[in-house]
Amino acid sequence: MSTWWRHAVIYQVYVRSFADSDGDGIGDLPGVRSRLPYLRDLGVDALWLNPFYPSPQADAGYDVSDYRDVDPRFGTLADAEALIAEAHAYGLRLIFDLVPNHTSDQHPWFRAALASPPGSRERARYLFRDGRGSRPPNNWSSAFGGRAWSQVPDGQWYLHLFAPQQPDLDWTNDEVRAEFESILRFWLDRGVDGFRIDVAHGLAKDPAMTDLGTGHATSGPAVEGHPHWDLDEVHDVYRAWRRISDGYPGDRTFVGEIWVADPARLARYLRPDELHTAFNFTFLLAPWDAKALRYAVDESMRALASVGAPATWVLSNHDVIRHVTRYGDGATGLRRARAAALLMLALPGGAYIYQGEELGLPEVLDLPSELRQDPTFLRTQGADPGRDGCRVPLPWSGTAPPFGFGPSTAWLPQPPSWARLTADRQSSDPASMLSLYRSALRHRAALAVDDSLTWLPSARDVLAFSRAPGFSCVVNAGDRPASAPDAVRGARLLLASDPLASDNTLPPDTAAWYLTETR
Repeated sequence: MSTWWRHAVIYQVYVRSFADSDGDGIGDLPGVRSRLPYLRDLGVDALWLNPFYPSPQADAGYDVSDYRDVDPRFGTLADAEALIAEAHAYGLRLIFDLVPNHTSDQHPWFRAALASPPGSRERARYLFRDGRGSRPPNNWSSAFGGRAWSQVPDGQWYLHLFAPQQPDLDWTNDEVRAEFESILRFWLDRGVDGFRIDVAHGLAKDPAMTDLGTGHATSGPAVEGHPHWDLDEVHDVYRAWRRISDGYPGDRTFVGEIWVADPARLARYLRPDELHTAFNFTFLLAPWDAKALRYAVDESMRALASVGAPATWVLSNHDVIRHVTRYGDGATGLRRARAAALLMLALPGGAYIYQGEELGLPEVLDLPSELRQDPTFLRTQGADPGRDGCRVPLPWSGTAPPFGFGPSTAWLPQPPSWARLTADRQSSDPASMLSLYRSALRHRAALAVDDSLTWLPSARDVLAFSRAPGFSCVVNAGDRPASAPDAVRGARLLLASDPLASDNTLPPDTAAWYLTETR
């Protein structure tokens, strides 16, 4: 059996912001198909698509009303099937997003629940509870701001850990489990290569519905003992799903969105009979600091080794500020992002690239309030700017918006300064971020290295490691030039994020790859 997912580089396609084929300002599945040659030439192994299912779009498609179809904004079911086939023809695998924690409030099940009395079979699919007098059942808060309970006319309350339009399902219910097993088969039968599981650590809730205590945050990495994140009962769900995926040919895979504070808790999801991989948020959240980055690498690899799972590295996604901006913005942030790309792609395991990071896109910080759509922004009355800034549509070509994204104005405005960051312009520039990613992915695919990692003695602000046979990566995360470790003196420079000094020292915020023996 192949284990392609152990080392794959997977490109995240945020569909509504990738490519617009029909001029409505929103990206769609035919738009994704039109850019498959770009993704093939970039050198990735697979694509992960954010939700494109029918949805009222209260949370950018993470409020699903039908898990077995395509929202007309994004195309048709035939378009999805054609995308799967065409991606496979290009040698690319496809991972679809699955949202099992909650449905849309427009899902037929929830509509039936509202039309049915307390205690009914219809309500048992969700988490309806009686309140405490005029107050909700407990003090749980929504990850998007405000309380996590909404009251219905008959007086009961339903749980929504996200927006009110996203009622949580009750995963102790046999109908819920059977429905999602059927949904998995629906897409697996159509050839999808795997699923990214949204809020994978959140399906189970403490049946006692105890109040959140001190240290139990609503969002961010979950700590052990939390009443609605990372409960042990979630593992039964994934064991059942793994049995289903293992019954299909082609090594289908699951990747979990699992926000937990302890890497050892993360590893439990990746035992041999559960999920295959999980996003590495410890690495994503680490600051640009050699000690912090090394800690993230060590802790992740140590925990995952205990269950034989590979690490899956990630720098950005559709829920966090783009790392060019997190690392300092401007020239500093871009230089660090270039170095971080070589660090991530040199580590053992798999990696995810969020669309646009290969172009060096920064976070868009000055979006007009009236155009923002993230429920986090809306439910906090703007106190939290939300995630729209990392979701601005891609610049493909041209000198003015919409930069080849589509025939008309994009759903979120692109900064005019992105004219210098278009894929078309960067393709012909050997010093561009796009050229760096293409080179790194080409070299990565050609390197026959094992899954080992050995740290090399180095200066305090330098990360240096080797992988057998004969590959080394050195990252200067400091603000002064640094010499490469003795172990790579005389080695052949394979690739650098920025030019090295004449004496081969690494400038600040620079990474380099070396071959330490002839191949």
